Amino acid sequence: MTEFIEQTLISPRYLAGSGDPAWVTVPLNRACGWSCGNDLLMPRVILTSPDWRAQLRLDPTPAPGEPWWSIRHTGHGQQRPWSIAFDAQTPVEIIAAVTDALTDPGAALGVPYDDLYTPLRTAGWHAPRHHDGFTSTEGMSSPDGLARVDRILDKDRTASWIVETSVHHLPPLWRAHLDGNTPTHLVSALFHALADTTPLMRSPERVPHQVTTHGTSSVRPVNAEDVALALEDRTIALAQRGAATVAQPGPPPPSVKAPRRVR
Repeated sequence: MTEFIEQTLISPRYLAGSGDPAWVTVPLNRACGWSCGNDLLMPRVILTSPDWRAQLRLDPTPAPGEPWWSIRHTGHGQQRPWSIAFDAQTPVEIIAAVTDALTDPGAALGVPYDDLYTPLRTAGWHAPRHHDGFTSTEGMSSPDGLARVDRILDKDRTASWIVETSVHHLPPLWRAHLDGNTPTHLVSALFHALADTTPLMRSPERVPHQVTTHGTSSVRPVNAEDVALALEDRTIALAQRGAATVAQPGPPPPSVKAPRRVR
């Protein structure tokens, strides 16, 4: 007999709250070959890419003002070092869009700058009506005014990206910072994730308060097996993505055992 559990569908997705960090960390480790340390006594997670050039850190007890999530890359060839940071309440699905693009061996690199805002414009985002003197007029604001993308000129005159979700007159719910050297295909992946109108699913007890006041939500019964296997299915799909790409000589992608579904 099929068992169903209640789940809440939340829209817009940038109000959905953090979600399960495993949605990001488990596929990086099991499908993409990122290695982790062995210090099981620490609450943080540190994952390093197979080529040792990229590192993801998840620190749920950061120093004041520091982000929970960070991705750093040492650079290679013409690519200068870069970094991305996400606050604690950033939905893991939005972070995963960036890590999925980073680890995709078939990703189209070098997205033209003029094309970066296309998914936002298509979703109804528009130029903000007000500027604070630090942000660029190239910024974009969501139709509901709760999410915003800006270009910030740093002290060295390089331009970084800032993404912010905030409810009016309250501190930001979460921020993301992408430095000016971040590859444009990763910026594009983040903007596509922001523009996606597909609701995110959360357990009813984990629905953030701001959803009830500024978003929309609906509770529906979902197959409990599908919920339980969602992460495993995602991990398998990413492992198969890597295996299907003609790779340079090197170690084969890790194999992942397919789940058994009993109906």
